[in-house]
Amino acid sequence: MKKTSILFSRAAFFVVLAALMLASCVPQRKMLYLQASSEADTAKHFVNERLISYKLQPGDNLYIKVVSLDEKTSNMFNVSGTGNNTQYTSDASIYLNSYTVSDQGTIEFPLAGQIYVQNLNVEQVKERIQQVLDDYLKETVLIVKLVNFNLTVLGEVRRPGQYKVYKSEINIFEAISMAGDLSDFAKRSDVKIVRQTKDGSKVIMVNLENADILGSDYYYLKPNDIIYVEPLKLKQFGFATFPYTLIFSSISTALLLINFFK
Repeated sequence: MKKTSILFSRAAFFVVLAALMLASCVPQRKMLYLQASSEADTAKHFVNERLISYKLQPGDNLYIKVVSLDEKTSNMFNVSGTGNNTQYTSDASIYLNSYTVSDQGTIEFPLAGQIYVQNLNVEQVKERIQQVLDDYLKETVLIVKLVNFNLTVLGEVRRPGQYKVYKSEINIFEAISMAGDLSDFAKRSDVKIVRQTKDGSKVIMVNLENADILGSDYYYLKPNDIIYVEPLKLKQFGFATFPYTLIFSSISTALLLINFFK
């Protein structure tokens, strides 16, 4: 009887260990990025025209700085009015010294008045403002940048939060890397991008497991996009609904009965 009890205890131990391992393991194929759609798919080149030029919308903010040898005149065009030596030490100071696109799609530029910029990208805005400057200044350098390029990454990532992007373009993998990469229990095949449009919010589903994402129109992100990564159902089952209590109580009851009959 003692030998039977020992054998049963060992068997129960290995059963519980195996159950825990199965409940917490994620198949490797669910953790890989950029997989081929099939074994016959050997594509290594993906066409992406990089149509990423963001079109300005009401509420956006533009940082505009005019640099010229005629410092006194160029000061009239700079919001801060401090000329070429202006120093910006924080995001707040850059925001306060930027031009906000009005509900009518315009910015109010000194001397020139209202300039329509809605649905123009940064380079087009720069060209339009440069035409205005040419009437007042010669040999000028114009700096135009989009201020409010923010991204929010939520869900099964290691460092969820809002991130500021200090360049004109960013793709979805770069955004995820800023958040510390996806967790082991992230649902890579069903990542949501919440994007603001003139009619409201639009939810876009992308599959990071499939290499076809490299040619997708949604590979590059836009300002104020929200990336939400859902957890795998395996995580919920493994850590929430798996009947640990029932298994351990059953084993304990069985061991008590064995000892009792012994």
